[in-house]
Amino acid sequence: MADDQKPKDPKEQPSKKPSQDDEVAGKAYDARLMRRLLTYLRPYKLQTGLSALTIFFKASTDVMGPYLVKVAVDTYMTDTPPAKLSWLARHLSSRPMTGITQIGCLYLGALLLTYVLEFAQTYMMQWTGQKIMFDLRSQIFRHLQRMQPSFFDHNPVGKLVTRVTSDVDALNEMFTSGVLAIFEDIFVLLFIVLIMLRMSWPLALLALSVIPAILYVTKIFRRHVRDSYRRQRAATARINSFTQEYVSGMSIVQLFNRERRAFNDYSSVNAENKQAWTDAIFAYAVYYPVVEFLSATAIALVIWRGGISALHYLQAMQLHELQPLLHALPKAGNVVTVGILIAFIQYAQRFFRPIQDLSEKYNILQAAMAASERVFNLLDTQPTIVSPDAPIAGDNSGRVEFHNVWFTYQKLDDAQHVRIASATEEELNTFADIEWILRGVSFTVEPDETAAIVGHTGAGKTTITGLMMRFYDIQRGSILVDGIDVREQDLKKLRQRFGVVLQDPFLFTGTIADNIRLGSKWITDKRLQLAADEVNVGDFIRSLPLQFAEPVRERGATLSTGQKQLISFARALAHDPGILILDEATSSVDTDTELRVRLALSRMITGRTSILIAHRLSTIQRADTILVMHKGQLRERGTHQQLLTERGLYWKLYQLQYRDQELSAGSDSVPLEPLNAD
Repeated sequence: MADDQKPKDPKEQPSKKPSQDDEVAGKAYDARLMRRLLTYLRPYKLQTGLSALTIFFKASTDVMGPYLVKVAVDTYMTDTPPAKLSWLARHLSSRPMTGITQIGCLYLGALLLTYVLEFAQTYMMQWTGQKIMFDLRSQIFRHLQRMQPSFFDHNPVGKLVTRVTSDVDALNEMFTSGVLAIFEDIFVLLFIVLIMLRMSWPLALLALSVIPAILYVTKIFRRHVRDSYRRQRAATARINSFTQEYVSGMSIVQLFNRERRAFNDYSSVNAENKQAWTDAIFAYAVYYPVVEFLSATAIALVIWRGGISALHYLQAMQLHELQPLLHALPKAGNVVTVGILIAFIQYAQRFFRPIQDLSEKYNILQAAMAASERVFNLLDTQPTIVSPDAPIAGDNSGRVEFHNVWFTYQKLDDAQHVRIASATEEELNTFADIEWILRGVSFTVEPDETAAIVGHTGAGKTTITGLMMRFYDIQRGSILVDGIDVREQDLKKLRQRFGVVLQDPFLFTGTIADNIRLGSKWITDKRLQLAADEVNVGDFIRSLPLQFAEPVRERGATLSTGQKQLISFARALAHDPGILILDEATSSVDTDTELRVRLALSRMITGRTSILIAHRLSTIQRADTILVMHKGQLRERGTHQQLLTERGLYWKLYQLQYRDQELSAGSDSVPLEPLNAD
């Protein structure tokens, strides 16, 4: 467990208001975001181009059906004059049975072509969407790996998981069912309008007369769905964060009997998500029937007005007065035949379906814009700790030097940085707006030396080791590893110099061998087994059914804390680090195992610089030097015996820890004094 106090971020609390980027509703269309999204299509421009081409031809074949019905009715079922027949009708057989068969074959061919084109378009775009999801998720994960630890201090895991899962899924839906599908609906609408105007522009205008009402209803629908969607995204992020936190800490929840409280808190978050979805469902339940009613009204108007015109046309033909009727109507579009009426009814039915689809595509596009804004905000958050352009390699000596190091976990503004750079040490201590974790710490750990850091919780012990590996940047002073400032070294090479065993060991899903190697293929099986034997965990591993190939569940759930700790020891030793850091590494093992680990430690620290953090003073008594930290300052330094002789802070810690043993042995102990800054 880290002993240093880091500022808590209110966003980590599930009961708090979600962060601003979770609240983003997104515009229906943002040209800047769309241009950036389309860059992910570049590697797959061939598939995208073919898909766009199939969409155009599919839209053309989609509107052929009603036209073929019109040709069949007017050509073979009514006495339409040859001059009024379409181009297609004049190329069909004059015999009704043959002509109807030809039209039926054309209809079937159009349907088959539509299905083939739809299959090709769907497959190519789904394939492209999956490729883009793979690329985007890989990019996000690589970006997260480059971020400094302070980034994860202020961003809950559940929120980041939402970016990689739900938000990327929203973008995939845009690529597969959004952008190109919108063009398909537009093409279908355009072709239908053109054909309807060509057949009979008065009926076409009558059918389109309900469009303003549909647009008004759609506007209201979009506004309500937009708000529901915003709340859905916020609730989803909160559910993910809450679930991740409480599942990880389920043992604590059960230990303190907080199941009911946790369930109530989760139910509250879940209820927000349910209400958001309920509101969206209600909006859909109202919108679609209204559009259906308006489209049915348009069809009824077409049947009413078109039926009257068709009746007049039939009566004129029966009375052989068709020519006067045609002369009375100068434009052929004013003549409504039975075939035109039937085709209009079918076209009117098909016309309003893409309008409904466009409303759905609007929501997909809006969701994608909001998701892309959150994803790009994450990708645009640049790591603050990076390798320099011209890194300087160290001498691999293992020397660690701290020179007047001042550090805080707070995020400081430019004005505060300027004040820190120009202030004296006395002035730095008076800055009320800065909570210093380390105050002017200076020390040197020589090569192959074993240094121990002790002090009460929050004194800055773990912070010191984190700064050595440059997990955070200091505000003032310098830290040298291998003779070079850590800010001038390559991060990867710098951290390869360290082997770390933490108080809370972390194991990944995989095998025991995988957890010891951690992807370092240069570690042979012999070296792996030797490392396990040297930390006294080899016998335990060999007692398992699959030995080193034994599966490890998430976070090592099937192993005890002590067993996980020993595997962490083997992991550090197998990588042969130049600098070894043990942060309360023996706190989770039993007394017998600790004695064996101490023997192993003597082998582990040989030939390398070692830094030990421990509350058990028995583990650090043989250290070459002991650093005593108190309230962020280095108060004492020396060997175990030297510090006891000084009767300072270390002596008080020693007395507090061993008074029971001293009292039971009848030793003359000095009365204990309170541990304070003096």
